[in-house]
Amino acid sequence: MADEVNWSEYFASIVSVCPWSKAYWLKQKIDVCKWTGEIKPLGSFVARIYLHPRASGRRLKKMMWRMNEGRPNEEWLYSHPQYGGHSTPVGVLIQQDLETLTKARKGNKNNESKSSS
Repeated sequence: MADEVNWSEYFASIVSVCPWSKAYWLKQKIDVCKWTGEIKPLGSFVARIYLHPRASGRRLKKMMWRMNEGRPNEEWLYSHPQYGGHSTPVGVLIQQDLETLTKARKGNKNNESKSSS
């Protein structure tokens, strides 16, 4: 299934809402795998996308909340094509390193404030 999605194209398409994702994808810092119920340590990855194509958006959201409650050093998100817009083409859970994500968000806000002044 990971082969069926053109992730390079997807990450290029979401740069406006997630500016660092394309760069991390190109640096091979985002892992894509099938959801098996096992949570893998991120290791050298900044994020992991767990493909869960049979799960509804509602189920993914519930799973995301449970992961965020139990894993304080990570931020979990979900995406499902039913929501349109910048959603992934298949249902996914996204595991991210909270510290790396926080630094990236702060860096992006600093760049936005510099460009607007």
